[in-house]
Amino acid sequence: MAALAHQRLRATSAELRDALSCDRLRLQNQLEALLEEAHIKLSSLVTDLLGLSARRMLQALADGETNPAAVAALADGRLRATPEQLRDALGACTELNPVYRRLLNMGLEELRLIDEQIGKLDQEMANLLSEHQDAVQRLAEVPGLGVDSAQQIIAEVGPRAETFPSGKCLSSWVGACPGDDESAGVNYSHRSPKGNRHMRRLLNQAANAAARTKGSIFEIVYRRSVPRLGHNQTIGAIAHRQCRLIWLILHQGVRYEERGPVVTNQSKKKRTARMIRQLRSLGYRIESPNSQSTQPQAP
Repeated sequence: MAALAHQRLRATSAELRDALSCDRLRLQNQLEALLEEAHIKLSSLVTDLLGLSARRMLQALADGETNPAAVAALADGRLRATPEQLRDALGACTELNPVYRRLLNMGLEELRLIDEQIGKLDQEMANLLSEHQDAVQRLAEVPGLGVDSAQQIIAEVGPRAETFPSGKCLSSWVGACPGDDESAGVNYSHRSPKGNRHMRRLLNQAANAAARTKGSIFEIVYRRSVPRLGHNQTIGAIAHRQCRLIWLILHQGVRYEERGPVVTNQSKKKRTARMIRQLRSLGYRIESPNSQSTQPQAP
């Protein structure tokens, strides 16, 4: 009974975090629309409008800065956009209406509050999952997932996915499996059945991220399949693969090993180091992984 209550607490925390993530996305869309209306073209030059580099520039605009060069100088040096491109995109700040500045400041304040609440929920889930930190770490190693997604998935399905006798059952529960309208081996329906909306959103985000992970098997699957299936169906197929992989990792206690042909040891080490930093920041006691158990490839 206590274990069931504990699982319910984890699932509730995960659902609240998902709701906050949706609020954050809504806020990002509102800020993009606001900047577009104010003729500030920053969103076309930065990968993440809510990233640290962009937020420094947005805060400068909100605080009243009118010099495009001064705002552009706040950008991270690793940004692909040149200083000249940034100055051009920020040119309208010289005569930016004060109302836009105040609205921008309100949006940034709301963003800070949302990020603070997300951080607190991540910490709550880490506390609830402290005894299952090995499962969190193993799942976080999968391309496209990471620590946050791993915690939310385990909060929903449990540290060993014991409720689901197979990966197919988990995929069916999530709704990450293709439709059943099939004849003579040809699938005529590309719709997935309804399932757990929170998990489907998580897997969709993870599949998109995995498809962009250079050298991963998921990137290879995406490139091979997208000309024939299109983006949405290919992402659905990758999400289905990831769902079966999640079941393998949790239910059988194995680890993921990337075997994409162009994955370098350096890229593996960088990703592992980043994951370990995230885990430690949440209070997990993690050592650099040396011993590995059976290594599955992506199904």
